[in-house]
Amino acid sequence: MIKLEDYGWQPYVTEMDTTELPARITAVHRDRYELICKHGAVYAKLKTSVYYGKKECFYGENNSLEDFPTVGDFVMIQYEPNGDSLIVKTLPRKSVFTRRDPTPGRSSMPGREEQAVAANFDTVFIMTSLNRDFNLRRLERYLTLVWQSNATPVIILSKADLVDDCYQQIIDVSEIAAGVDVIAVSVVIGQGINELEKYLKPGKTIVFLGMSGVGKSSLLNAIANEDLMTVQKTRNVDDSKGRHTTTHRELFMLPSGTMIIDTPGMRELGVWNVSSGLGETFGDVEEILAKRCKFTNCQHQTEPGCAIKTALENKELSEERWQNYLKLKREAKYTEDKIGYMQERQQWHKDLVKWSKSVKKSNSLL
Repeated sequence: MIKLEDYGWQPYVTEMDTTELPARITAVHRDRYELICKHGAVYAKLKTSVYYGKKECFYGENNSLEDFPTVGDFVMIQYEPNGDSLIVKTLPRKSVFTRRDPTPGRSSMPGREEQAVAANFDTVFIMTSLNRDFNLRRLERYLTLVWQSNATPVIILSKADLVDDCYQQIIDVSEIAAGVDVIAVSVVIGQGINELEKYLKPGKTIVFLGMSGVGKSSLLNAIANEDLMTVQKTRNVDDSKGRHTTTHRELFMLPSGTMIIDTPGMRELGVWNVSSGLGETFGDVEEILAKRCKFTNCQHQTEPGCAIKTALENKELSEERWQNYLKLKREAKYTEDKIGYMQERQQWHKDLVKWSKSVKKSNSLL
């Protein structure tokens, strides 16, 4: 009999229906799920009445509808030994990645705008390759999402064998990720693999996060010491960019007892409520905004005593980092309050036009 505790299960204090069993989702295939429970691996589908309810519920009160489960979720099932079991409840999550639900029509339904991509993980390996895919701004985005998810980030710089020296890139990443471990690895020559062992603990779950082709499947195979995932060769020697391999979200149990969630490249992973995540990733920027700017409503354009302007001028803050911070703030504002965002953007354009006219008028008087 399987011990679900080996898969990270911690019994809930509240009483549960004794006719239902806890299980963890290990793979998602459209409307069918693979799970692990005390009876072993099973397949299951959602119980329609608790996940969909009546059609009109989407346009009215739908608080009773369960969150759609994803890989890593703990759920309650009505076990069926001779066919598909039924998933009847999604249990509370300790960490989660979400995105705008890509299902046609569903993102416009109140309460169903978000889709969970992975849940109940402890650590996130943020992966970017050291070749031309290397991008600090993307790493800032991923860091914000990880901090917001309530997990611990670790930055993995893959394909270290493709560069002569990655020292400067490690320094650059460390500057935008204070206190976060940054590890350069190469599956080809074995560099950095041993440094990852401290994260491979029994009962712990790690998510691989990164664009397609950065080597997530190759690294998974390397730390598992077996071919869990098919790896396709790079397209050619010149671009050294791997092909996309993962086609669905899946949880793997390693010999060490560590679980790995591998996901398709999450290019579309959006920014939702990331207030705390932005604070962790852009702590230096928010410190300037909170403590050193002269005006609380400063627009950071022409105001005297603007700390942001000063920081940009003396190179304390890079223009690229500042613009990326503003971009993520705008995205979060848009997803949280579309109407408010559009009104704010219209006002910004009006203020800009007004400022431009005043400058032209001043110049004409000279």
